[in-house]
Amino acid sequence: MKTLRLLTTLALGGGLALGAYWFSNEGRWSVHAEVTPAAAPADRTPLYYRDPSGAPLWSAGPKKDDRGRDYLPVYDDDKAAEPKPPQAASSRKILYYRNPMGLPDTSPVPKKDPMGMNYIPVYEGDDADDGTVKLSPGKIQRSGVKSEPVARRSVQVLVKAPGTIQLDERRVSVIAMRAESFVQKIADVTTGSRVKAGQPLMEIYSSAVASAAADYLATITSKTVGGVEIYGRGSRQRLINLDVPERVIAEMEKTHVAPVTIHWSAPRDGIVLERNAIEGMRANPGDVLFRIADTSLVWALVDVAERDLGNIAVGQSVAVRARSFPGRSFTGKIAVIYPQVNRETRTVRVRIELANPEALLLPDMYVDADVDTADSALVLAIQDSAVLDTGTRQAVLVDKGDGRFEPREVKLGRRGGGFIEVRDGLAEGEAVVTSANFLIDAESNLKAALKGFAEAAPQASDAGHATGEHK
Repeated sequence: MKTLRLLTTLALGGGLALGAYWFSNEGRWSVHAEVTPAAAPADRTPLYYRDPSGAPLWSAGPKKDDRGRDYLPVYDDDKAAEPKPPQAASSRKILYYRNPMGLPDTSPVPKKDPMGMNYIPVYEGDDADDGTVKLSPGKIQRSGVKSEPVARRSVQVLVKAPGTIQLDERRVSVIAMRAESFVQKIADVTTGSRVKAGQPLMEIYSSAVASAAADYLATITSKTVGGVEIYGRGSRQRLINLDVPERVIAEMEKTHVAPVTIHWSAPRDGIVLERNAIEGMRANPGDVLFRIADTSLVWALVDVAERDLGNIAVGQSVAVRARSFPGRSFTGKIAVIYPQVNRETRTVRVRIELANPEALLLPDMYVDADVDTADSALVLAIQDSAVLDTGTRQAVLVDKGDGRFEPREVKLGRRGGGFIEVRDGLAEGEAVVTSANFLIDAESNLKAALKGFAEAAPQASDAGHATGEHK
C-alpha cells in the first residue's frame, strides 16, 4: 500500500491563505482544505477593515465581529473591496454618504441600501452655503440643461377675443313714406338684392305729394310771381318735407309738369335687407317699405376679458379671422372701447372696423380677433420656460458657471410671444436656465433635505452621549 501526500498553498486577499492537502489511500484520493491567516505584508498598511461575513460594515482599525472573528484588512491594491474607502475615492474630503434612491437617509461611513446599491459620497464643497446649487458636468449633460442670456426684446402680448360681425349703423337706410301713399309698381328687387345709389325701387302715388307738386308748379309758372324765387321757396320746401327725391323736383322745374306717380330710388349702394312693399298696398306715414345697408365697411363686436383691458387701446391693429374662411384674416383697427363691463361674463365690448369690399363678412357671422399689443420699446425679457412659478412668488435659476446655479426671485411684467418681461431681479447679459430648471430645483430641494438630516445626526448623537444613552 502506497500513500502519496501533496501540499498546495494559495494566498488569498485580506490576510488569509488556503492550504489544500491531497491524500492517496488504496487507489482513492481525498482532499483536505484548511484556511489559515496569511502573514500580513510588512511594507503595506491597511486602508480600512471590513466585516468578515461580507456585511456592509467597516472599521478604521482592527475590530472583532459579534462572533469574535477579526475584521479583514483591505489594501489599496485589493480590487475586490467595495466600496472604496474615503481616502481612495477622491482627494477631496467626504462629508457623508447619501441614499442612492434619494431617500432622506445618510451615513457617515460607506454603506449599501437594502437593494445592494452603494451610498453616494457627498464631498466637501458640494453643499456650499452660498445659496447656489452645484451639479456635475455629467448630470448637466444628462439632464439637458440649457441657458440663455437675458436680453432686451419687444414683448408681444396677443389678446384673443371672440365676437360677431355687425352692420355699420351709419350705413343703414330705410325708405318710409311721410304721407299716406299707395304702391303702384315695384322694380325687380327682392330681399338680398344688391342695388346701386339712384336705382329705381318703386312708383308711389300720394295725394299729398300731388297737391304739393301742383302748388309748386303754379307758383313757379305764375306770370306775377313766377320770376321771384322767394315766392316759390315755401312750396318747394313742402315737397322736400314730404321726402320727394331731389331728382323729381328738378325734373318738375325743367318740364313744368307735375307727375302723377313718383319714382322712388335707392338712397345708397348696398344690399336690400328688408322689402315690405307690395304692389297695390296702402302705406301709412312711417311704414318702412325698404331697408338697405352698405356692407363695404362692417363692425366686428368682440368681447375682451376684463384682465386684458389694460393692454388694448383705440387705434391698435387687429387681425380678425372668420370661422367660415379658415386660413384667411381681415385687418382692422379698434374704433371704440365701450365704457361698460358685462357683470355676467366680466368682459368689455370692443368695436373693430373692417373693410369688406368682397362682401365676405356677413352680419352675425362668428369671428375671432387677435389684438396686437406689441410695444416698440425694448424691455428685459426671458423665455417663459425659465420661470419657476409657485403661485405666490416667481424665481429663475441663474447660471453662474462651473456647474453652479443660483436661485433668484424676480418680478415679472407682461407676457407674450413666449417671453416674459423682467422688471426686477436680473441684469442684462446674465444667463438663466431655460431647460430642465425643474430638475435642478428638485436637486436643490433634495440636497437641502439631505443636509438637514446630516446636520441633525451629529446633534442627536451628542445629545445621546450627554444623557448617557447608548445604542
